Amino acid sequence: MEPSRRPEAAERGSGGGESSLTVFVALAVNLSIAAMKLVAGLLTGSAAMLAEAAHSVADSSTEALLLAALRHSERPADRRHPFGYGKVRFFWSLIAAVSIFVTGALFSVYEGVRTIVDGGGEQTLAWVAFLVLGLSFVMEGVSWIRAVRQIRREQQAAGQTLIVHLRTTDDPTVKTVFYEDTAALIGLVLAFAGVGLHLLTGSALWDGLASLLIGILLATVAYLLGRTNMGLLIGQQADRRLVRAILTQLTAQPEIEQVVDLLTMLTGTDKVLLCARVDFASSLSADELERACVRIDDELRREFTDLDEIFLEPVPRNDPSLRARVVNRYGSVLDDPRQ
Repeated sequence: MEPSRRPEAAERGSGGGESSLTVFVALAVNLSIAAMKLVAGLLTGSAAMLAEAAHSVADSSTEALLLAALRHSERPADRRHPFGYGKVRFFWSLIAAVSIFVTGALFSVYEGVRTIVDGGGEQTLAWVAFLVLGLSFVMEGVSWIRAVRQIRREQQAAGQTLIVHLRTTDDPTVKTVFYEDTAALIGLVLAFAGVGLHLLTGSALWDGLASLLIGILLATVAYLLGRTNMGLLIGQQADRRLVRAILTQLTAQPEIEQVVDLLTMLTGTDKVLLCARVDFASSLSADELERACVRIDDELRREFTDLDEIFLEPVPRNDPSLRARVVNRYGSVLDDPRQ
């Protein structure tokens, strides 16, 4: 199927409001669950329950950071930040990933190792742990279903598979909630198994092992989210379909003989900076060139609504140093818009 001429518009289905609601629901759920798990962990003496309490505390702090990121990223551009504050969302999402690792993963691993080495204490009131785990699974499921529904809508609108969408989306907030909730559901299953096996065998080894596995799970989620946000902060290229569509439109302009270089960078969620170096027809006068640049800029903004800043730079196509840099970056892609 031919890609849409507006591939970037698929991301707009989420909107800041829907993303904020998804994060807020997750925050409310995790605060409630953290309190229940902590009480259950103290009553039962279960390392897995205490690890799950740390898990929920980490998730809660993460969502609080995400809500702050959503609010600050919408601030308009000013003198000190002429490209706006869109990358604030990427920064706080990275800090959220660090929070998951420090608050959740390290504590869970510590509890697991301590329980395995020391043997742990006697497990009491196991029914409390099972009740809390069951309630937590239902509550986490509510948050997870909401995150999945939003991601599914965005994924289907973008015409992508779920895996591709999670890898390429420029909105880290809902992706973070989805990963967190998925890890939380898996962690609850691990905690249930640890508490159950401890009860059946009388050995705290299973409880400690469950805590250790929860810590490894959280560390994995933190790594995946950290890698995503690192790429966005460094300056990631826009969606390839958007880049190809822009290249096609520029190539079709009568005043442009060749697109020499095309640079894009995500400056925020649904915000793209474009720098196009093009070889204009030599017959154009200075006045005609100026009018052409204004018209092309207007057309690009109407066609691709994610374009936030556009720079059109006239350059000669036969400049050897510039051409070498372009070939090193893209190969022959700019010579053939179909690639």
